[in-house]
This record gives sequence, structure tokens and C-alpha cells, in this order.
Amino acid sequence: MVMAQSLLMTLKQRRPGCYLAVLAPGWSLPILERMAEVDEAVALDVGHGEFGWRTRRKVARKLKKRFDRAIVLPRSWKSALVPFLARIPERTGFLGEQRYGLLTERRTLDKAVLDQTVKRFVSLGLPVEEAASGEFAIPSPRLRHDPENLAALRVRLGLSDRPAIGMMPGAEYGPAKQWPLNYFHDLAARLVDRGYAIRVLGGPKDADAGQVICASLEHAHNLCGKTRLADAVDLLADCQQVVTNDSGLMHVAAAVGTRVQAIYGSSTPAYTPPLTDNARIHYLGLDCSPCFQRTCPLGHTNCLKQIGVERLDKAIFTDSA
Repeated sequence: MVMAQSLLMTLKQRRPGCYLAVLAPGWSLPILERMAEVDEAVALDVGHGEFGWRTRRKVARKLKKRFDRAIVLPRSWKSALVPFLARIPERTGFLGEQRYGLLTERRTLDKAVLDQTVKRFVSLGLPVEEAASGEFAIPSPRLRHDPENLAALRVRLGLSDRPAIGMMPGAEYGPAKQWPLNYFHDLAARLVDRGYAIRVLGGPKDADAGQVICASLEHAHNLCGKTRLADAVDLLADCQQVVTNDSGLMHVAAAVGTRVQAIYGSSTPAYTPPLTDNARIHYLGLDCSPCFQRTCPLGHTNCLKQIGVERLDKAIFTDSA
């Protein structure tokens, strides 16, 4: 969703005054509300793997006769269904899953030219010839943050007044993208000794990981599952730096301008980099990388284990100077 903001920014720049609505899962609406380019956010609450015919038809009825063009980012058949049912005249997307009747403009995806997710998104808002060249600007996402909400969070969560370092140990894709938890803990201990507070951020599934990282450490706060998505935006904007796996929250941190220490294992920063100049990438590029697997097929996860705590500690110290 954060990467999609680059497309929204491009559309607003090229079509000043255009009205932009974003159809997305309900959980993502708090992120859309922090994007200046979004005029309207429309929830499509259909469960993963669920067809949701009735829900899609209901949403489509609300959109009828209101829009001139739809840009469909996912390549699935289901994702193109609502714009089709809403009878939006122009419907643009990449070829995929036999969507010939659902899209009016079907583009071929050249993965060699459009070699990043964000490039693919932005290209769909450009003329065909320009998009095919791969030579176009990629605006960096920028999320608004709310100082009043941050102040309230500090009180409610009992946060330390120390300068904060954020840690995001989760990666929904799988353990082959997750730096070892004992490494996170050791790094947190070093940073606390240097006068920092630690904020571990993530969803309810990351709560146990947060407990491991914060164990026996003063000024370390396990916030996993205790905050809303909008709260994470404000808490990350308040951090001096963040240490993160290749994850959604990594992109949120980049979009609020916080210094990002991004750790890559089975994935590659060439495909989904943090969209900011304020980031340092930690990636070894081993012979077996990137494998894009959920779990290490070789059983050792050396692409992550060989990125030591000392390396991250030194990077944070250097970037703080």
C-alpha cells in the first residue's frame, strides 16, 4: 500500500485536480488516510481466498457513474471485477488470469524493464510508450503523522523519554526474511546501554517475538499488537532510527522519513527497496540469494545469520553521529 502511493503521487502531478479514490482492504484504510493524494478510501472487506461476490457487487454499485478510469494493481482476476461491475469506462492493468473481458487496456508486464514492484505500479499511470521504457521518475512515498496522537500514545503506553530506536522483527512472508530474535535482543541491550529506548512494533502475531527482544531490558517496550496501524505511523516518525526486516512496516518507516537500517535475507533490495534516500541496506548477496523462499531451502539461513549484531550496532552509531 505504501509503494502504491508513488503511483498516486504521479497521477496527481500529471493530472492536477483529478479526484482519486482507492479501493483497498479495510485494514489498510488508516494508511490511506495519511496520504495527501487520496480523496476517498473505499473498503473492500473480502477475506483472503474468499470470492465475496455479494460484497464486490455492493461496492461496485456505490462506484457506478462516478469515475472515468480505474487502474488495477494486482494481477488477479478477482481484483479487476469491481471496476468491471461498476462500468468504469477505462480499466487498465497487466495481463494475468485471463482478464480479457474485465480490462479495456491490457498491458504486458516486462519484468526485466519493470524490475521493481513500485515501478510496475507507477507505470500503469503513464502512457504506454513511456511506461515501456522504464525511464521515469519514482516519487518517494510520504505519510503524514499526527503529533497529538503521538503525545497521547506516549502517555497511554508509558513510553520512555529517551530517544527511541524502532525494531520490527516480523515479516509476514516467512522466517527466511527474519533476522534472528537473539540478534535483535543483543542489539537492543547495546542500544539501551547507550541511552536509547527500544520500541518493538508489529501485529499480534509478533507479540512473542517482541517479548524475546525486550526480555530483562529497561526502557524496552514491546508494542506488538498494542497499537493501530495509524499509531505505528506516528511512533515510527518519532524514532531516531529503525532496524527492520524487509516488511510492510519497513516501508512505513521510510515513508515518514525515519532513518532505516533494512535487513534482507531471502528477498532482495533490488526488487522491494525502502523508497527513501535515508536508508542503509544490509544484504550479503550470497550465492544462494535471493531465493525468495519462505523458509531456507538449505536449512542454515546464513544470509541472515552472517549479518552480525556488531554490523548493525556500528551502522546505527555511525548514522547517529
